[in-house]
Amino acid sequence: MAVKFKAPRGTKDILPDDIAEWRLIEETFRQCCARYGYREIRTPVFEDLGLFERTAGETSDIVQKQMFAVMPYGSRHPVSEDERWVLRPEGTAPVARALLEHGLLHQSPLVKVFYIAPIFRYERPQAGRLRQHHQCGIEAIGSPSPLLDVEVIALGVDFLTSVGADGFVINLNSIGCMKDDCRPRYRQALIAFLQSHEPELCEDCRRRLHTNPLRVLDCKEEKCQAIVKDAPVSLDYLCSECKGHFEVVREGLDKLGIAYEINGRLVRGLDYYTRTVFEFVHPKLGAQSTVLGGGRYDGLIAELGGEPTPGVGFGCGIERVLLARQANSQTKPTETTVDAFIAVASPIAEDAAFKLLYDLRHAGIRADRDYLSRSLKAQMRYADKLGARFVLILGDEELKENSVTIRDMQRSQQWREPLDRVVATLAALVTERL
Repeated sequence: MAVKFKAPRGTKDILPDDIAEWRLIEETFRQCCARYGYREIRTPVFEDLGLFERTAGETSDIVQKQMFAVMPYGSRHPVSEDERWVLRPEGTAPVARALLEHGLLHQSPLVKVFYIAPIFRYERPQAGRLRQHHQCGIEAIGSPSPLLDVEVIALGVDFLTSVGADGFVINLNSIGCMKDDCRPRYRQALIAFLQSHEPELCEDCRRRLHTNPLRVLDCKEEKCQAIVKDAPVSLDYLCSECKGHFEVVREGLDKLGIAYEINGRLVRGLDYYTRTVFEFVHPKLGAQSTVLGGGRYDGLIAELGGEPTPGVGFGCGIERVLLARQANSQTKPTETTVDAFIAVASPIAEDAAFKLLYDLRHAGIRADRDYLSRSLKAQMRYADKLGARFVLILGDEELKENSVTIRDMQRSQQWREPLDRVVATLAALVTERL
């Protein structure tokens, strides 16, 4: 039979056999965040378009090419200014909006939060790049300290190492601040360089040259990448404060034994970044090799209407972490779905089996049964497929004795247990196994 509907292009179903690995990544991330003092936050899956125009930048690829608009189904009327919704294309701006809206930045001098969320970008699907992908990230807002930059990078190292996605290289740079003697000076030098190569640039980069020249450094076109190899680097144009900040970041990483490489042309793809930027690149992943990336964004909160408040954070693509684990030949974890399986060997045992199933579950024991009236042999095969440690057999003989036959599938042992003691016995055995 032909399947009438499939998952939309650029999306992927996460099937039950894959969930154990996803849980490993998500729970490890939660544990790492807890150790570093970060609390979880969840924001809506769609936001106001203006939020990203103000923060990511109107000339960024995200705003101009990659966002999904959200429209009421069957709407024939022009969308009002306050209903220009888009699916969330990145995680930092929604978190900043939520912290401002609910006054959390006034409740503590430093707010540290993390998120795990789906992200949506209209891009050409390929390995490691989906139109709906999943991201985990952290945001630390309230301190300008370069040691906070170091903490954020260290958390990323701990997380990726803990889930078996090590082997990455950390690219590090500073893109300075908006003082006249810092990034604006670099911007003019970059424009002057790019103008001499303008005819050779791709159409997008020619457009960006005067509106947002730093984006040219992030272009994925080979001819543009070849040109910018000789472009001036931001580190040569930093003001004294940004130089000092970057030196402390480097010293902090050195003291922790965290290796990194300076990449003077690393800029990231969003306009809100200032000073420190970084990417964790995994050499085994090919074109989509950035697993985790982030940096400092000291002007973001003010751009959204709040008081000037510094911040730093990162986003990490979960699908790319999975690819890194696979490239590292990590064993895919499996998950046992049940502790006990009830096999019904006689129709007259149905009522007793159903009540026992409820009692086991009520006692916290993962239990299941067959609902297809199959033979005992078929039920045993199904129990083995589910990975059940114990099979509880209820048939005519067991009912006569008011008992249950318990079979330990791992130890190949079998015994009869009084029905009124089965739940307590199983609870003790399951706890012992854990």
